[in-house]
Order: sequence, then structure tokens, then C-alpha cells
Amino acid sequence: MDHSFWITFAASLTAGVVTTAGIVVIRRFAAWAHRNTTYFACFAAGVLIAVSFVHIAPKSFAMAPQAPMWLFAGYLAMHVLNRFLTAYVCDKPQTADYALGLVPLLGIGFHSFLDGIVYSISFSVSMLTGGLVALGMVLHEFPEGIVTYTLLVRSGFSPRRSFLLAFLAAAVTTPVGTLASYPFIARIDQETLGVLLAFSAGALIYVGATHLLPRAEQEPRRFSLVALAAGVAVAFGIVLSKG
Repeated sequence: MDHSFWITFAASLTAGVVTTAGIVVIRRFAAWAHRNTTYFACFAAGVLIAVSFVHIAPKSFAMAPQAPMWLFAGYLAMHVLNRFLTAYVCDKPQTADYALGLVPLLGIGFHSFLDGIVYSISFSVSMLTGGLVALGMVLHEFPEGIVTYTLLVRSGFSPRRSFLLAFLAAAVTTPVGTLASYPFIARIDQETLGVLLAFSAGALIYVGATHLLPRAEQEPRRFSLVALAAGVAVAFGIVLSKG
């Protein structure tokens, strides 16, 4: 492996470590997390919806003419998956809430895997480009770990299983995405990446707008709108840091 591979892999591994740190912190202070899950849900919704609409979707539209169709496909796929999980997998009273954690888990996992692919592509352009992209993406890794773990616990998973699932979906997938894509980076054309980004944006919009916000509205808190606005602000910070 050449020098650029190790730099790229180190960047993606750093993202995974930061996400894991978020999971560890939120598990250590579980009682506090339970009291504030509504705020985390609003914050996460703000980040995911804003980043998807303001950055991921426009970028994918510029890269692939079919991107709008795949944006809708990503949203629809998450809806169908949610209905399937609710009707057939989590149809018993003791597992009825599991879909509320599994659907965001899959959406976040897919997006984190794509983050790893983006690391490969950006560092193949130049070290400076890769560094700037890495800086922007790492900004959302810590809250992403917190939110993923909290959603799983809220949905009825045990703390231990929530930790494992959140670690695998939100942290491990980024370096795995880099490892899987780096050897083939020269073969991934812009249009294909645009399609994947659009599908990811649709999935994340579903997670934020259809899962997180309605659940937060069921348990209104005094500063919910502040948390939502903070999430949007972080999202714009991510976008601006990526240039």
C-alpha cells in the first residue's frame, strides 16, 4: 500500500474513533441521556435534514442526472423497510418499538459507509482536498455516535446491544467503506457516486423528518426548537467547512 492509502485510512479511522467516543460518553451517562433524548432527536434531525438538503442532495444532482429519482428512491426504500419491520419483524408488543431504532440504524450505517468512500475519493484528488473533507465530516461523528446509541436504547434494545450495534453501524462502517473502495477508486465514476449520494440523502431525510421529529413532538420539551436549530447550525458548519 502506498503512503496516500495510509493517510486516507487514518482519516477514516479517526472518524470511527470519534464516533465511538460519542457512544462511550453517552453510555457512561445513560440516565442523563434518557432525560434528554428528545433534545438529541431534535438535534440529530436538524443535522441530517439540513446536510441532506443543503449539501448532499445538491452535490449529487450536479454529479448525476438521475440523482433526483434516486433521492426519492432512498426515501421510499426507508419507508418500505420501516413498514416491513413494523409489520413482520417487530409486530409483537415486546418488540414493537425496535423498528424505531433499526431504521435509523440502517440509514446511518449506509451513510457512514459512503463517508468512507468519500474519504477515498477526496484524498485521491489531493491531500489538501482530503484533509478539508475529513475535517468537515469528523465534526458530525461525535453527535452521530450519541444519537445512534440513544435511539437504540429508546427503542427497547439493551445498553450492551445498543453499544455493539451503534459501534458497528456508525463507527466501523466508515473505515470499512474506505477499505472496500480504495482499491477500486479509479473505477468509481462521478455519476455512480452521485447516485449513491442521492440515495443516501433520501434515506437520511426519511430518518430525520419521518422518524426523529414526529417522535420528538410526542414528548415536547421546552427547548426542542433550540436543539433543532443547533442541529441545523452544525450542519451549516459542516457544509461551510467542506467548502
